Amino acid sequence: MGNSRNMALTNTSLLLLALQMCAMSWQAWALVDLRMEDTVEVYMDETAEIPCLYTFTENPSMVMVQWFVRVSGGNRMRISYSDLTMQKVDTNTSYSNRITVRSNSDGETLTVQDVKLSDEREFFCQVSGMAAGNGEGKTLLRVFAPPEPPVIEGVLSGISVSGNSPAKIASCETRDGFPKPNITWYRDHIPIHPVNGLVNIVTLVMKESSGLYTVQSDLHYKVIKEDKDVHFSCEVSYFVPGAVRTSESKGVNITVHYPTTSVELWRELPEGLVKEGDTVEIRCQGNGNPPAPITFSREQSDVELESFQGLLVLKAVSRADSGVYECHSLDQDALDEDEVVETMQLTVHYLDPAVVVPKDSEVMLKGESLTATCNALSSLETSTVWFKDGLEIGRGHILQLHDATFDTAGQYDCEVTVPSLPGLQTSGSVNIIVQGAPQMKDAEREIELTERVGVWVNLTCEVRGHPKPAITWSITGSQSWREVVKRETADQIYSVVMLKVSADTVATCNSSNDFGIETETYNIRSIPFSQTPTARKTSVDNSGVIIVVIIVSILLLAILGSIFYFLYKKGKLPCGRSGKQEIINAYSTKEKTNKDDIVVEMKAKKTEESVLLKGVNGENKPPTDQNTTPSS
Repeated sequence: MGNSRNMALTNTSLLLLALQMCAMSWQAWALVDLRMEDTVEVYMDETAEIPCLYTFTENPSMVMVQWFVRVSGGNRMRISYSDLTMQKVDTNTSYSNRITVRSNSDGETLTVQDVKLSDEREFFCQVSGMAAGNGEGKTLLRVFAPPEPPVIEGVLSGISVSGNSPAKIASCETRDGFPKPNITWYRDHIPIHPVNGLVNIVTLVMKESSGLYTVQSDLHYKVIKEDKDVHFSCEVSYFVPGAVRTSESKGVNITVHYPTTSVELWRELPEGLVKEGDTVEIRCQGNGNPPAPITFSREQSDVELESFQGLLVLKAVSRADSGVYECHSLDQDALDEDEVVETMQLTVHYLDPAVVVPKDSEVMLKGESLTATCNALSSLETSTVWFKDGLEIGRGHILQLHDATFDTAGQYDCEVTVPSLPGLQTSGSVNIIVQGAPQMKDAEREIELTERVGVWVNLTCEVRGHPKPAITWSITGSQSWREVVKRETADQIYSVVMLKVSADTVATCNSSNDFGIETETYNIRSIPFSQTPTARKTSVDNSGVIIVVIIVSILLLAILGSIFYFLYKKGKLPCGRSGKQEIINAYSTKEKTNKDDIVVEMKAKKTEESVLLKGVNGENKPPTDQNTTPSS
C-alpha cells in the first residue's frame, strides 16, 4: 500500500511538471496578479494567519496552489498543496498538525496554530493557472515573546568616592524574551550613557535552549558624594507586534563612602539658658560616611572627655563647667587625614544664696527706723521681693522700716529670682523685735460701769510689749473674784477676771516690763435691787426681760378671764352674786400675788443666772460665792 501511495505522488508530480512546462509557453499571453503581506507578526503560542490573494487576466482551466517554508541552507520545504480536485497538508513536517488552508474567491489563507519561535521564517505561496499564468509571493512570519520584568540588585557594600576607576554599583537582569530585549540605565530617571573613566556598562546576552533570550547588564560607575541620595534604576525595552514596549525596575540606593570635611556642634539639652544643677547634652556630628570617630575636650586641655557616639553628657553642671568645648573628628579614610575641629561656648548661670542684713534678727525701740538689705550674687540680673506674713510689702533689695511699732515686729522674708531664668531662686529672712513699754489694747484707760448688786461681770485686760509685760489685778470693793482666762504670746498677754458686784468696786489691771508701767481701771458703781440704773457701760440689763414676763402674764390672765366668761355663758359656772364675787375676789387676789411674785422672784432668779458674762468657752457658769484674793 505504501508503494501505491508513492507511485501516485510520483505521477502527480510528473503531471504538475508537465503542466508547468505548458504554462511557461503560454506566459506571453496570460498573467496572474498575486499579493502577500511582507510581514506578519504574532505572539508566541498564538495563531498566525498568512493570506495569499491572486487574480488572473484570463480564466484558468485549473489552478494549483502550493505553500512552502524556508529551511536551513536556503532550501524550501512544501507544507501544503491544493487544486480543483483536492486540498491536502503534507505529512512528516513540523506543520502537519498545526496548519490549515482556507480557500475563497480571492485566494487562500494559511493558518498556523501554536506558533513557536522556530516559525519565524519565510512562507511562500506559489500559484499556477496553466495557460492563464503563474505567480509566487512570500511573507516573513515574525514571532514575539515579552520578557519578564527586570530585576535590579544594588551592591550592598559601601563604595568610596576616592576610587580611581568606576566600580560596579548595580546589576539588572531580564529573562525569557524574544527577540533580544535591550537594557538602559537611569540615574534619578535620567539615562546613563557610557563615559570613558566614569561610566561603563557591561551587557551579557544568553540564549536559552528554548530559544528565548536572557539579558544581564552591570553598571560600573564612579560615585561622588552627591550620589548618596540618588536612586539608580534600569529599563528593559522589547518588541511586540506593531510596537515597542518598556518595563522599568524599582530604584535602588547605594551606600557612598566619603571623608569628613566638617563637623557640627550643638547643645541638645536643656533648651534656653543653662543654670547650675542642669544636665547638659552636647551633640557633635560630622558630614562623612561612615561617620568618623568623635571626641570631646575642653579648650586648652588635652584631656579627652567621656562621650558615646558623638554625645557628651554633663550632669549637675556648676559654674566651673563654663567654658569652650571642642569636638574633634579624625577620618582615617581621608587622603590627608586632617583633624576637623569645631568649638562651642557653654555658659552656666548661677545664683548664690541670699545675704540679708541685719542677719537673723534685729532689736528696735518703738519709734526707731531701720534699713534692711537682701542681695544675692548672680551671673544674670536679679529681682527682689519682700514679704511679711505671706503678703508682699515691697520690691527691691532695700527695705525701709520707719517709726517702728509693735506691729512692725515679725519675720520679714525676701525672695531673689532671675527673671530671664525662672529656675534660679533663693530666699532669706530677718526677724525684727520691737522693744517698748506696755501698751494697752484699749485707748480708754478708765472705764465707768454701773451694775446691780449681785451681778457677775467679766473684766478684760490685753497688753502688748517687749519684753513681755507682767499683769497683776488689784480689786477693792469686792471679795468674790477670780482670774478665769490668761493667754500669753511672745509680746502679748491677755487676762480676764470675773467678779461679783456687792458694793462700789475699783478693779485695776497693772502691766509692767523693763521699759515702763501701764494701767487700766474699771470703776463699778453698784445699784441696790430697788433702784434702776441710770448709766452703765458694761452690765447685764434685766429690765427688758422683766417687762416681757409681765406682759406675758397679763396675756395669760386675759385668756383665763375669757375662758371663765365662756364657761359662764354656757352655764358651767354658778350664776349668783356670791359666785361672781368669789371669782372676782380670787382673780384680784391671784393677780396681786402673781405680780409681787414676778417682780421679786424674777429679779432674784435673773440676777443669779442671767447677768454672768460668758467666759472664754462661751458658757455661763455661776461662780461660787467665796472670798478670793487678786492673782498676781
